[in-house]
Amino acid sequence: MTTPTYTLIGAAGTRAGRALWMLEELGVPYEHLSAKPHEASVTQHYPRGKVPVLLVDGEPITDSTAIIQYLADAHGQFTAPAGTIARARQDMLSHCVLDEFDSVLWTAARHSFMLPAEQRVAGVKESLRWEFNRNQTSLAQRLGDTPFATGDAFTVTDILLAHCLVWARAAKFEINEPYLVSYFERMTQRPAFKRAMAKG
Repeated sequence: MTTPTYTLIGAAGTRAGRALWMLEELGVPYEHLSAKPHEASVTQHYPRGKVPVLLVDGEPITDSTAIIQYLADAHGQFTAPAGTIARARQDMLSHCVLDEFDSVLWTAARHSFMLPAEQRVAGVKESLRWEFNRNQTSLAQRLGDTPFATGDAFTVTDILLAHCLVWARAAKFEINEPYLVSYFERMTQRPAFKRAMAKG
């Protein structure tokens, strides 16, 4: 099978870092355009101006989760096969991470600097920190002592979860569950993660 031509648009310090990480894990050739949200190189493919955008032979795919799942499926790596119980568990945990980690951190960012000042809610971050801590406890109990989010193998879910933990550290949301602390350290030592983040 001929590998498509990939161009990933978006700075490594955004959710584009997830797609960069997946591309590095796969070891496939790609071009990276380190664009910020709403730049012309983004809006010409996605009028809302959000990153990342992955061009596959010139065809745009948007949303970081859709991109990394597409890449995993296309290359048959880092994902359980569609239509299996293992894939259902993977998708279940991916959606849990998006609902309980990504959304909390995104709301904090919006009320810190993204929304117009008059639309920000003072003090909301303390409520979000409480929610983030509660969600950590729940997820740690759910995962037990597995080396990766879905068991014994690295999957797209690990990219989502580890990236959210990186984001949490940057936003000063404490990672206080011992399992997630050690998990964070393991994931961020992966060579592909380091190569992806170095593009920032």
